[in-house]
This record gives sequence, structure tokens and C-alpha cells, in this order.
Amino acid sequence: MLTKADDFPVHQTPDPIACVGTSDRNFYDRYFFNGFARDGSVFFAAALGTYPNRGIVDGAVSVVRNGRQYVLRASRVAGPERMDTHVGPIHVDVLEPLTRLRLRIDPNPWGIAGDLVFTRRAPALEEPRFFKRIGNRLLMDLTRMTQHGTWSGKLDIDGTTIDIGDAGFLGMRDRSWGIRPVGERETVPTPGPIQFFWLWAPMHFDDLCTHFDVNEDADGTRWHAAGMTASADTVSTMRTVDYRLTMKPGTRHAARADIVLQPPRGEALQIDLTPLYNFYMLGLGYGHPQWGHGMYVGDNAVDGESWALADCDPAAPFYLHIQAVCEARLGSRRGIGVLEQLILGPHEPTGFRELFDLAP
Repeated sequence: MLTKADDFPVHQTPDPIACVGTSDRNFYDRYFFNGFARDGSVFFAAALGTYPNRGIVDGAVSVVRNGRQYVLRASRVAGPERMDTHVGPIHVDVLEPLTRLRLRIDPNPWGIAGDLVFTRRAPALEEPRFFKRIGNRLLMDLTRMTQHGTWSGKLDIDGTTIDIGDAGFLGMRDRSWGIRPVGERETVPTPGPIQFFWLWAPMHFDDLCTHFDVNEDADGTRWHAAGMTASADTVSTMRTVDYRLTMKPGTRHAARADIVLQPPRGEALQIDLTPLYNFYMLGLGYGHPQWGHGMYVGDNAVDGESWALADCDPAAPFYLHIQAVCEARLGSRRGIGVLEQLILGPHEPTGFRELFDLAP
């Protein structure tokens, strides 16, 4: 089955591009964006994912403003054209690869619309390959990149138009593709307790961008870690990374965090993070019981909702996965970014012993 992408020299297998190189139902290919005012007063995030072996394309846009989180989401049955990166009112256009991308949200009944352009501040950062098995079953095998950038354009939210270029919005994007759990939960048993520990913390400073992420097993053994610093044209990869979390009582979220980046030579860089508020990843489909990634909800389905952040119980399972908008300090530098957190099950370094027990 030939499609538009077959006219580009990008093939990795003898098959047409419409046929991915694995039959795994969990193969995905996904865009993610976030953006925020420099004072953290407004935050938005968007995602668009394709699941060729499930025949689904879905996406969502979610905005936090004035203590409220707004959600727009859409899903459709996928056609063969992998380069048709739209779903419902949500469109992603690659204007200049690795440099400029456009996010368009057509007017809709749920009050989120806009025409936004992401422009790189620094090169895209390729993270180490994510690979994880549980017993003999493959859980993850994927590649991901993270990129820091600035935003221009306008965002409409609940009747208010924000010129995010004039407001100097910063942000990040990531692109990832490969295999990870999507769609309806599989019913086959897995050995051992459910466990997942994930931190992701890209930061903006006036003259520097930094990046950190880590995955750990229940005993703290790391199976993935990355740390980089980047400027307009250069990237430095860290020799090691580390973190310290002070947990907020009654939650699985950090009240503060210290990120340590150790370059190959010289002194370590310590970044101190102070969370301002939580953006709940449920708004982009992460862990949503109906609108989870790759789940069939009907063809050309569009939906939305909103909630007050104060009404979200941070101890409830659906609200565990967050991006905390954070003030950042690196020596005399002051910056802003996000600390994404998902801590499920036991994790000895942070003191969790059960699936959903909470910090004392």
C-alpha cells in the first residue's frame, strides 16, 4: 500500500511506510509539546499520537489558567497516510524539521483554539534508548528526543486571547516512537508488583538549557538516565546524573527537588526546583480510562472538559502523573521548566512500599 511518505528516501524495511517494522500492537509514533509564561501563570500542553497497528490517531490540548485546567481531545480511525498529522480540530505541521513546528487548534465548543509556532532554542537532544522487559515480556523499546524552544502566535482559552509571542512563552517538545503500553490494558499476568518510577526535567535559563530524566526499579536500580546541557549550537552530555526529592506529605509528588548534572570534567551542576502547581497529564490521555492513548472511542470523536486544580486529589491514582511547573535555580541563574513525575508501586529511595501508599 503506497502512501505519500513512500516518495521520500526514509524507508527502514522493504515494506511501504504504511507498514511499520513490527507487528506489536503497542507500536506508536507521537508528538508532545508544552509551553508556559515565564512567570508560570499560564501553561499549555498538546500531544498527537499515531498507532498504526491499532488503526488509531488521537490527540489532545490542555491549558492551565487561573487555577483551572481545560481539556480538548480527539480521536479518529487511522488511514494509511502516516504523514496526515491531524485529528479533529488538532493539527501538527513540521515547517522545518528539528527547527520549527506549527500547532493549530481549530475553533470548537470546548473553548481552546489557536495557531502557534514552536521554534528551537537549542538542538534536539536524543535520549538514550528506552528498553525494559518485565520477565520475558517487552514493556518498552523506544527512541525519544527532547527540544527546548520558544513560542509565537495566539492561544484562545475560555473567551480570552493570549499573544504568547508577546508574552515570551518558553516550552519544550518531544518526539518518541517505538513500543510502549497503549490502548486497553492487557489481561495477561505480569511477574511481581506493578512498579514504574519516572522523572523528566527540562529547564530554561537565559543563557542555557538543561535536561534530566531517569527511570528506576523498585530498589533504585536505574535502567534509563540522561542529562544534557545545551545552548544555541552546542550540546554537552553529562557523565552521570542524580536527584534528591523531598516529598509532599500525603502525596506521591515532590515538594521540592534537586537535580545534579555531572559533566565529564569540572564541578557538578545542581539545579534546585520549586514546584508552583501541577498540570495533570490525565488531560492529555495519560491513564485516562476512556481516552487513553490508542483506545478506540469512535471515528472522528471530539470531546472536552475542565476542572479546578483545587478539586484534584493528588493522592488519587488518576492524578499521580503530573508535570509540575517549577521555578529553577542554577547558582546565580534563575529559570523555569517542568518536573514530570510518575511514581507507581514500591520505590525504596523515596520510601514507597506499596502500589499507592503516600509520603508521611
